[in-house]
Amino acid sequence: MAFPPPPDILAARDLRALELEQNPIPALERIYAWMHYSRLVDNRILELFRQGLIKGTVTGGQGNEGLIIPLALLADKSMDVVSFTHRDLGGHLIWSGHLCEHLNQYFANSGSLTKAREGNIHHGDPRHHSIPMISHLGAMGGAVLGMTDSQRRLGRPAVGFAFFGDGGSSTGDVHECLNLASLLSLPVVFVIENNGYAYSTPVSEQFRSGTELWRRAAGYGIEARAVDATDVPACALAIAQAIAQARSTGRPVLVEAHTLRLRGHAAYDTCDYLRPGEAEGFERRDPLPRLRARLVAEGSGSRLSALENDLSAFVESCIRISLPTPPISPEGMAADVFAPVPGARPWVPSLYSKRPGTAPDAARGDGGELLTAAQALNRALRKVLSECPESLILGQDIGTYGGAFKVTEGLLADFGRPRVLNTPLAESACTGYAIGLALNGHRPIEEFQFADFATEATTQITLNAATMHFRSGASCPLVLRMPCGGGLTFGSFHSQELESLFLSMPGIKALYPSTPQDAFNAVLAAFEDDNPVLLFEHKALYRRGRERVSWDPNYRDVWKPRRIRTGDFATLVSYGEMTHIAAEACEYFVSEFDAAMDLFDLRALAPLSLGEIESSLARTGRLIVLHEGRRTHGFGAELVARLVEAQFGALKAPPLRIASLDMPVPFAPELEAAFRPNLKKVIEQITAWLG
Repeated sequence: MAFPPPPDILAARDLRALELEQNPIPALERIYAWMHYSRLVDNRILELFRQGLIKGTVTGGQGNEGLIIPLALLADKSMDVVSFTHRDLGGHLIWSGHLCEHLNQYFANSGSLTKAREGNIHHGDPRHHSIPMISHLGAMGGAVLGMTDSQRRLGRPAVGFAFFGDGGSSTGDVHECLNLASLLSLPVVFVIENNGYAYSTPVSEQFRSGTELWRRAAGYGIEARAVDATDVPACALAIAQAIAQARSTGRPVLVEAHTLRLRGHAAYDTCDYLRPGEAEGFERRDPLPRLRARLVAEGSGSRLSALENDLSAFVESCIRISLPTPPISPEGMAADVFAPVPGARPWVPSLYSKRPGTAPDAARGDGGELLTAAQALNRALRKVLSECPESLILGQDIGTYGGAFKVTEGLLADFGRPRVLNTPLAESACTGYAIGLALNGHRPIEEFQFADFATEATTQITLNAATMHFRSGASCPLVLRMPCGGGLTFGSFHSQELESLFLSMPGIKALYPSTPQDAFNAVLAAFEDDNPVLLFEHKALYRRGRERVSWDPNYRDVWKPRRIRTGDFATLVSYGEMTHIAAEACEYFVSEFDAAMDLFDLRALAPLSLGEIESSLARTGRLIVLHEGRRTHGFGAELVARLVEAQFGALKAPPLRIASLDMPVPFAPELEAAFRPNLKKVIEQITAWLG
């Protein structure tokens, strides 16, 4: 069924600052129309929820329209970047889409913008630079920074809008983003939607009495101001000035907007925490009737009544269309966890790539070179930067210093700071920033100094990047390099194997190479994928000997296991540094017991490709899994479960898991040696298993 045409007043989705200054009444009538429309929709959504026609819950923007409507009208929807919060339905209505599409989202039916995979107002429109929100509200700003920077890198004078509430302003992500935006000089308008409550907690219990949140911006070198969002004309002018300032100076601006929340946190909120008379005070300050009264005094009463009737009729006609829309089918959900695999990039078939101004060795051929794994990674990163203008590398100390393990050495000198970017110690904001870049056509590679520090960005990795395609249909091509593993006496905070932690969440791919050639191939394979890819790099392998590395036209084979040895006695599966220990153990059992094993280097941890290993297990009937992570909840448990499920009838013995002990990584060499697998312990455990 065709969607009904909106009233003429809704055809105008833009507003210019000059209109507010030179011809304010028509401009304010336009603002009022959108405010009234937004309020109508919010109120009807609440009624439909109470009738049981909308599931989950709903949050309303009643009282917030005096801020979000002028801002959304004043923004340049052709290029500006936004990530609306759950108080900003009016912004969604202005930014893009027909009301029926937005209602379908609330009804979670087959017309839902997110295929009903995301709740209510969590949707966005990445194609139009509207980034879907996540419930971790403080963590939303990083992606706005990244997409805004991406727009600027593409030559578009865009401004970003990052929203958070008075409660969200306490989160670390907000402060990381403020610092990062100031450091990188990003034109982002940070907006604090201060309605006085974080759910039920008043500002008096959030901050020291008398705190003015906008003043915090000075600590980051950011200009800031406070506005009363219930005074719509004054708020609109202040927002227009902030946008113009950010766009012209390329610097961030912070606006603390004192607004209202007239309907509580969400539909289930009883508001019994409000002080006596407080709700009545909110109603008296409601910006919608205040603006209407002003316009009536200016002679606009009859026009307002007419447009109110038109808007009400339009909303009801849209509800009549969206409400009977058929329910959503679960078909296709599993296929949409990952973005489709793109075609192979047209790489120059050489280990090196020429680039004007690079070092002379860029002209070498592809006959291969003896390289360590660290050098192979460096060559691959250099190739990516040379051949892919949309690529950039970011991370702590990766510039002049060349990274904690010198993997990025020389890249800053050859490619410059816009492409090789040192970041502050702000893993969450910087990963969010990388997500924003990825959503807009750039392809960032982020290095975590140690994989352990990626835990600071867990929300961004597992709940934002990993879910992006499933909930919005947008690709998020992002490579996250993770130096990991123990054996180097680095202790608990620099030695973790975190594959089980991250890969327990869907939507993430992962590669874990064990050789220099595979390390080179893995960078290329991960980079060209349209999903977030974790690249685990065991620190002990960075300089564990050299191997001849050359251009490999079959570099994509790194997504499948590699058979290293062949035998009929057992199937041994490993990855990372443990692959080398497994190979030595195989040699021992051949020489001592004449027991040859199939040895597989898994290489790709997600998605798993186990067909060849299953065939091996069907032949050998015995399974050994060796990995460095801890045994309990370790990745080996998943491997054993899948392989045994597939080949249970072929088993001649129970599977053997060899892993590290269930404890934090100890520091002293003697303790760490007792903690993790080594050749002696692997041989002992397999021998005992044989007995």
